[in-house]
Amino acid sequence: MLEPLTILITAVGCPGTVALLRSLRENGEREVRLVGVDMNEQAIGRHLCDVFATVPAGSDPGFAGAILDISRREGVDVVLPQSSHTLEGLAIEKESFGDIVVVVASIEAIRRSNDKAETLALCDKIGVRAPVWRQVGTPEEFMKAGPELGYPEREICMKPLFSSGTRGFRVISATADRRKQLLENRPGMTEALRLEEAADLAGGSGVEWLLMELATGREHTIDGYAEHGEILLGYPKTREAMRAGLAMYFETLDSPALMEAGAKIIRELDFDGFFSVNLVGDCVIEINPRISTVPYQEDFNYPYLALKRAIGELSADKLRAYSTRVRPSRRTLRYFDQLGWDE
Repeated sequence: MLEPLTILITAVGCPGTVALLRSLRENGEREVRLVGVDMNEQAIGRHLCDVFATVPAGSDPGFAGAILDISRREGVDVVLPQSSHTLEGLAIEKESFGDIVVVVASIEAIRRSNDKAETLALCDKIGVRAPVWRQVGTPEEFMKAGPELGYPEREICMKPLFSSGTRGFRVISATADRRKQLLENRPGMTEALRLEEAADLAGGSGVEWLLMELATGREHTIDGYAEHGEILLGYPKTREAMRAGLAMYFETLDSPALMEAGAKIIRELDFDGFFSVNLVGDCVIEINPRISTVPYQEDFNYPYLALKRAIGELSADKLRAYSTRVRPSRRTLRYFDQLGWDE
């Protein structure tokens, strides 16, 4: 039996928290003590971790210090961030944690991944398919870039340079009808805009935007764990049945072509840690430099195996070997549950 392991997980109110915590606890070979932190005291992880604490927002200058204090107090062995908003602060202060392993990429890799324009430029550089794009900020730039991308004959789309989920994403279509959308669309549906409306609303707002070719087709991700730009453990999957910007259904795939595209990107970034590369059709649209939704198997506990490598318990070769266990037949369905308690 291995020695007990104490893991600190950030953002334990995230949608994937329950499954992640369960997988770490039910690893089959050792006792795991879970320390959960979140800025919201009602985060679900409060009820599922052995220890829970509230912390400042990931953007707060005191965030990394708060994580370090909790880690020292609770005897944490390894820190696993779940949210993109917590990554930069931890990466900057990573050396301060000493023997406590913080599973984050370099600050440069994180910033290049989170910057959507940098992501697309990187893909163009290394020959990985990405949407044709323009970076715009003013109404004039919107109106100039639209026709360059084929508007009004073709639908295009827009999103902020820095965003998460589908925040700020809009289709831009010459046939967009705001009145029809008001009368017919259900609440929560993403509404299309005409180019003139997009330029008026977003241009000059102080936010930089991407105006892009509208990629179409099935959504995929390449998920994995890497060291020094090499994917040691990874697999591709679909992303389907979207609800509020979150995929609710996944199919694990056998696709060497997708894995090769992911490998090129991770190599160029010299990436370390967990990652998820998102595609629509054959176009890479973004990189998430953190752990994403996991299709768990009884013989393939991807987060736990990667953490064992991070703390030096598995060799790189042994971790690579686990990739052969990924089953393309695996299906994952998210659903809502609830938890009750008395204060």
